[in-house]
This record gives sequence, structure tokens and C-alpha cells, in this order.
Amino acid sequence: MHGLNPDQLDAVNTLSGPLLVLAGAGTGKTRVITYRIVKLIKTGTARERILAVTFTNKAANEMRERLMPMIQVKRKAPGPDDKFKPKYARDRFAEDDPQPTVSTFHSLCVKILRRRIDKLGYPLKFAIYSRGDQESLARTILREINVNDKMLAPNQLLFHIGSWKCKSLKPGDAIMQSESDAQHLAAIAYQRYQRQLKLSGAVDFDDLLLLTEQLFRDHPEVRQEEAARFDHLLIDEYQDTNTSQYRIVKALAASHRNLCVVGDDDQSIYGWRGAEVEHILSFHKDWPDAKVVRLEDNYRSTESIIAYANELIRFNKTRHDKILRAARPGGDKPSIIQYENETVEAEETVRSIQRRLQEKGREPRDFAILFRTNEQPRPFETELRKAKLPYVLVGGMSFFDRKEVKDILSYLRLLEEEPDDISILRIINAPPRGIGKKSIETLLDHSVKQKVPLWDMITGSADRPKLTAPVTRGLNGLVDAVQVVKSRMSALSLVETCRLLIDKINYKAEVEKNYPVPEDRETRWAVVEQIVSALGEYERSTRKPTMTKFLDKLLLGDQSTDDDKEKQLKKNAIALMTLHSSKGLEFPEVYMVGLEEGILPHKRSLEDDDAGVPEERRLCYVGVTRAEELLTLSMSLTRMRWGKARDTKPSRFLYELTGKADHPNYAARARV
Repeated sequence: MHGLNPDQLDAVNTLSGPLLVLAGAGTGKTRVITYRIVKLIKTGTARERILAVTFTNKAANEMRERLMPMIQVKRKAPGPDDKFKPKYARDRFAEDDPQPTVSTFHSLCVKILRRRIDKLGYPLKFAIYSRGDQESLARTILREINVNDKMLAPNQLLFHIGSWKCKSLKPGDAIMQSESDAQHLAAIAYQRYQRQLKLSGAVDFDDLLLLTEQLFRDHPEVRQEEAARFDHLLIDEYQDTNTSQYRIVKALAASHRNLCVVGDDDQSIYGWRGAEVEHILSFHKDWPDAKVVRLEDNYRSTESIIAYANELIRFNKTRHDKILRAARPGGDKPSIIQYENETVEAEETVRSIQRRLQEKGREPRDFAILFRTNEQPRPFETELRKAKLPYVLVGGMSFFDRKEVKDILSYLRLLEEEPDDISILRIINAPPRGIGKKSIETLLDHSVKQKVPLWDMITGSADRPKLTAPVTRGLNGLVDAVQVVKSRMSALSLVETCRLLIDKINYKAEVEKNYPVPEDRETRWAVVEQIVSALGEYERSTRKPTMTKFLDKLLLGDQSTDDDKEKQLKKNAIALMTLHSSKGLEFPEVYMVGLEEGILPHKRSLEDDDAGVPEERRLCYVGVTRAEELLTLSMSLTRMRWGKARDTKPSRFLYELTGKADHPNYAARARV
């Protein structure tokens, strides 16, 4: 146990009864969990009687990697006469023996269901449906109840079902709680969806938790049997548990009561996907005799950064009483910078990174740019490409790889004299115009055989092949929309031209149809808005702007990114990521950008001051505590919205973390 501080040692040495370990940011929680497992083994607990549960495969793998070298036992090396002896007498390691179970919640539930799901009427060899399988089933169900896509699309149905399952609601509960017509239809479809899954001997991903919870509730003997497999249960990131996970944990620990949960209510940032911070806040109500150990020594950040973090998070009234103490004294005071607009913010941020790289001997991997929403990184990507600095957009795709960006840029290409075939084929049926794959193949074959440009054939400048009436109407609708815009281009600015084109093709309806989740829909539409804003910036800064030059400039040097977060972070590149993606990571130097009301805190959270704003404050706290040595916070005084500059307001969090909550501007926009 060498190197553990007194609080960590206290948590490791508390080996029985319920234990809540409040592990602040950078306080070494994973170390405590692994050392506690080692201590349990050394004091006589059988390895196979220990269960540690976390949320991701990555976290589970990291825990195993740390744990296994600490608990391996080398057997006696074989002698010259041992070659014919059985394996157990030869040289081997403890991994051949039963080991502690380190698992994700979903993996644990799969194992339980494989043993006893037949109690619920499912086959033991049940299938687990992929997202594609779910969509296919949802489409079939909606067709059976005569609900078309305009009333309720398959992905909208799956959104509602997923939301209900996260809250542990059965179809009957969903029907009772439905408020709108769409929700009522979805609840009816949910009932059929579950029935069909069961008839098919299948479950979806959410069912793994929901059915395990049901199995424990309806069949006490199964709960007792599964709980009896372990004497000790450790749960990582307890603040992220949803209703089903919370109930499963209680069921498994009820008999032996040797439950250790580790987490930090100040870092609970996943309420939008079902996590309930109340589970960690009310732990003492569920387990009145629970011991509480606070890990408050932060080994990551300097004293100056931790002071800002503590000042910020104290504004959340409902939280466990704790404060971070920096193990690294001093440090540069975090900077707060106001920029004229988001373009200048991106330019100056990248320029600052360039200086730090040259003057301080930093590596690109030492820097992170953190933002609240997925549409924010566009100007930063542009500036980083200009500066020829390596970067990765972690946990997401590049702005230029997004469907909406590719769609709109392809439409803008149609305004040129000779649009390319790739752009035409991308949008020929987006939004849907009744032009299927066979019709597109016919058009392409005819274009090749007649040696005429595809667009000429579509517009009617060259002869079209024989097509059905619906396909012809679809093509004519596309051509008419483009021609209307082209006829008015000379009298319009580039921004006005782009906005007119988006309106004529009714692209907003396409976004609304494809993304039923309000947050997704808003994010996707904000991406469209970013394209218009980029066009406005280009138009103002160029003497003779043209659409063609804009498209070339925008796409020049475009780079794709690796979807694998781990691989991305191994690259020697500047990390661009959302605040949500940054949780669990750390960087020597962090730039948090866009600290404005409506962005952070996000405008949706302002409708729910009791829950939404506190979660946004926790998100800001997570961002601040990612920085090890240098933290820069910035905002734009104006931000482009649909090609026009709009004034912004500084985030309330800037007032809070700097101790200026008595400022009248703060009181005007925040409830404290």
C-alpha cells in the first residue's frame, strides 16, 4: 500500500459493510479500487467472490490491466523431470485460477440472463438485436398499426422506447405517462415491439438491464442465487447509474451488504441519458450505516486551477460537502479572455498554441480545446489547418465529414456551371423525392452510354432515359428549386443565396424527420447554420467573393479523423472535444471556449434551473479540472447566427468561478 495517502488508505482498509468513496477529480479513484481488491484477496477473500462493475469496456480493461500484475502468483518452476507431469504441476500464473470479475453492467447482465432468462419466457440462447435490427422491427410494427413516417418515424419510435427503458418503464407505464399523440402512438407501438422481440427470442441493448431488474424483482430465488456468487461488490462511477442499474446493485448487495461505491456527484453529467445523481446523493438513505470516505487531494492540477474549480462548484446547493486540495502548489492563474467574435477566438487560440509550442517546448498532444456543442469546432478546425498544426476531433467526426455539411456543400455545387457527379448523386434523393437506386443506376448508365453530363440529362438539356412518373416529378422538383435560386443569384449576396437554396429544398424538414431527439435535431440544424455563418465570414473578408472559391477554400486541406477515441488520443495532435468527451482525461494545457449564456450553460438547461443548470455547472467543473498546468477560458462578444452577428452574454459560470457573483449582470441572469 506504499504511496497511498491517509484517505485512500482508509478506503482500501475498510473491508466490510457499505462504503461510499467520494472521489473528487484527479484524486486517484481507480488506484483505490484496484488496491482495495488486492487487500481483500490478501486478507482471505476468494478472488472469484469479488465483483467490480464499471460503465465502459475501456474502463474495465484498464482496471484489469492494473489489477492482474498485482495479484499474479508465480508457481514453482518445472524441474527436468516435470515434462510428463500434468499442467497444474508446471510453471503457470494465477490467471489460470479463478479471478475477480471485472465487468461492465451490460456484460454482467448478459451472463445473468444467459443463465436464467427462461424464467421470463425467453430462450437461454436469446439474440441481441443491433440498431439495424431494431429499426427494421420498428418499421414493421408501425406498418402493422397503420402509422406512417409523418406521424411517427421508426427512429422516433426507438427514441421514445429507449427513453422509457432508461427510466425502467414498461409499455403499460409508458401508455399511462404519454402526454402527446405521438407519445401515445409510440407507447402502443412499444407494447407490440416488446411482444415481437419476445416472440423472436430476442432482446435489445436496453433490455439487458431492464430484464435483469425484472428477473430479480419477480423471482427472488434467482436474485438470491446470483447475489450469492459474490461476497464483495465494487461499483465505479456510481453517479452515472440509471434506475435499472441502481436497482440491480441494491439487489446484488442486499444480503452480504459489502458494497463499495466510488464516484463524484460533482462530475455527474449524463442526466440526458438516464443517469440520476440522486443515487449517490442519497446513498446514506439506502445504507444508513454506510461509512463515507472523501478523497480530496487532487494530484492533477495546480493550486490556482483547483481554486477556480472549488469556487465554481460550491454554487450547486445539492451536493456532498467536500473540497479539492491541490497537491501541486502555486501555478499560473487561469486566463479569461473576451474576443470580438468566434473567428477571432479561433485565430487567437490557435496562435496562442503556436507560441506555446515554440517557446515552451510543448508537444501538440499537450493541448486540448474543449467546447460544449458539436458545431463549435468548425472555426478551430479551419485555423488549425491554416497553421498546419496536427489535430484530432475526439469522440466525433470532423465538421467537414458531417452529413449536413456534405449535403449543403453538394447543393451549392449545383449552382456552378458544371456540377460534379458525386455532388449530384449525394443529394439527388435527399430530401427524398421518390428517386430510388434503380432509377439512379438507369440515369448513370444512360449518361455513360450517351456521353452526356449527368446534370444535363437531369435538367433536360440532354435526353433522359424512360423513367416512371414519380421519378420524373422528383427530378423536375430538384431542377426547379436549383433554377429558381440560380435565376436570383446576381441580385443576392452569397449568404442570401445559400439561405434561399436551403429554403427551396426544404432541408429543415429533412433534419426534423431524421432526428427525433431534440438535442440531436438542434445540433444538426446548428451545423447547417454554421455553413451559412462560414459563408458570411468569407464574403466579408474577400474582395471578389464567389461561391466556387468559397467551396474550394472550405474543402482545401480537409482531413478525416479516426473514430476510435483511444487511437486518436495516442496521436501527437491537439485534441478538440466536447466537455462530455473530456471526462476522465487530462492535459497540461486546456482552452475552454464559448463560455456564453446559451452555450454553457446550454439554452435548453435554462428552462430547468433546478436540474439543468446544476448539471451544466458540473460540466463546466469537469472541463476546468481537465487542466494540469494552464487553463484559458474564452468567450465571443458576438457570434454568427444565420450569417448575422448577434451579441452574446458572458456565461454565469465566469462570474462564479472568479468570485464575482455579486456583480449586477450575474444577478440579472442567474438564480442563486
